[in-house]
Amino acid sequence: MNREQLYGNILRKHSMLCVGLDVDFDKMPEHVKALASKGEVAAMGQLFKGKARSIVEFNKAVIDATAEHCVAYKPNLAFYECYGIDGMRALDATVSYIRSNYPDIFLIADAKRGDIGNTARMYAKAFFETMDFDAVTLAPYMGVDSVSPFLEYKDKWAIVLALTSNSSAYQFQNATKDGKPLYRAVMEEMMSVSTPDNMMFVVGATKADKLSEIREFCPDNFFLVPGVGAQGGSAEEVIRYGANDFGGILINSSRGILYADSSEKFTAAAARIAEETAKFGI
Repeated sequence: MNREQLYGNILRKHSMLCVGLDVDFDKMPEHVKALASKGEVAAMGQLFKGKARSIVEFNKAVIDATAEHCVAYKPNLAFYECYGIDGMRALDATVSYIRSNYPDIFLIADAKRGDIGNTARMYAKAFFETMDFDAVTLAPYMGVDSVSPFLEYKDKWAIVLALTSNSSAYQFQNATKDGKPLYRAVMEEMMSVSTPDNMMFVVGATKADKLSEIREFCPDNFFLVPGVGAQGGSAEEVIRYGANDFGGILINSSRGILYADSSEKFTAAAARIAEETAKFGI
């Protein structure tokens, strides 16, 4: 998906919301967890049983409830990899379900990969060709070589970690390099080898006051902004300080939407929180 298409979806839905599909079996409603003990079910041409069945059914329910309110979904691979091959099959079924039923949705693989040479090239092939994601999150610690293979794909995106929302991020990201905080040095270096059509940056919502400052030296790129909802970030502040003429913001909320309710009405709660989070869109 290119930048014009993504911006068009933002305008059409009046939303910059990205729903993080970080599916924790232990946090699912009891009636969804119970599906794990009820044999196999067919989904997207495959048979699922056990926890994978619960994951697939939970994701489908959340997606159907929230798709009208969001422009992107972001599965975090750790929440699927931890269940082995069955978890990865559940991820594949989730991606296929979104592609088949909501083809306008922007799909982000939250993988935080970071390696060089042929390894980076194989990661890019995995996420962009085999798994059909639009974007993948990347850790830039190994430098430009770890990102450049992802930039070779037309209408695909590298999303580089810059200023994240976790409490210990300051230990490295705010260290100075040539008088600049390291996150700025990373962003400027990455901007020099990419364009706003294939590069986004992760900037945490818990640091919303930094967004206007970052916009001064990075005016055109999209920011993927985690930390809204359960981590306390404000969607309204993120858009006020971080939006640009192309929208420029994808606001991610995961736990606050997925686990808004633990009853059989969890989809209604997910839809309500998604709508409330998206209401500050343009």
